[in-house]
Amino acid sequence: MNEQSAENLRYRSTLSGRKRIVVKIGSSSLLHKGTGRMNFEMIDRLARVLSNLKNEGRDVILVSSGATAVGREVIQRAAEMPEHDSPITVKQALASVGQARLMMIYQKCFDDYNEVVGQVLMTKNTVLNHLSRYNIRNTFQELLKFGVIPIVNENDSVATYEYSVGDNDNLSAMVASLVHADLLILLSDIDGLYTDDPRTSSMAKFIDYVPQMNEAILKMGKESTGSSCGTGGMSTKLSAARIATASGCDMAILNAGEVGGIRRLIEGENVGTLFRAEPDDRFDLEEYIEEMDYGE
Repeated sequence: MNEQSAENLRYRSTLSGRKRIVVKIGSSSLLHKGTGRMNFEMIDRLARVLSNLKNEGRDVILVSSGATAVGREVIQRAAEMPEHDSPITVKQALASVGQARLMMIYQKCFDDYNEVVGQVLMTKNTVLNHLSRYNIRNTFQELLKFGVIPIVNENDSVATYEYSVGDNDNLSAMVASLVHADLLILLSDIDGLYTDDPRTSSMAKFIDYVPQMNEAILKMGKESTGSSCGTGGMSTKLSAARIATASGCDMAILNAGEVGGIRRLIEGENVGTLFRAEPDDRFDLEEYIEEMDYGE
């Protein structure tokens, strides 16, 4: 075992002490790949795992994509409309319908484990505007004091390009920064970070531990999501890692296909890719968000 591998295992053994955890799950993980319809078993497993974390005395926040995808399922007339041809007004309408349905499903699943959930919808301006940022931070604090599990999503029904975060990888990192979380977990459709896209390159090597974010790591990001449902590829996850680690929060990428990986991660097992927190007093969240390229 080399020195970095030993350091990885030593550091992972400290994750059991994390008290405020943000978990993000994307659209592609919430839907059946063949049909694009809701995967209720996945949602129930996720609710059970997060409820157990909360029962251990931890604060838990869930950032969930899926509103537009669920809206497509509900509004059959729009279900076959190609994603990239959809005007923004159609997407906003689908998100409005889908967000209500998504929260209804989450409420039912978490209620089975005696947990109360609350909805929090945000846009980029929520973080950039001083008063809005102050208010949203207070809202999170009160919800957590009440023992509520906040479920966060971008407010897609009103978010136009200039107010859009663009993906929930970065949104979850912003939330982690705002609430001073000590662990952010991104549930993805791959096992973690590779040196190249493992779907297209047989030379891709898995990276289980990133002790420090640097240019070499950031260049490993890919723009492709690997899914027609999601909006965030590896590049957005690495951007999220930059926000989280600089804010003093560890971040991990886990395969959403095995939700139990959350428990294994916290128990110190070498699963997924772990990005070690690296607090940076010079890091300015507002400035970073302003400089981000969200694309068209």
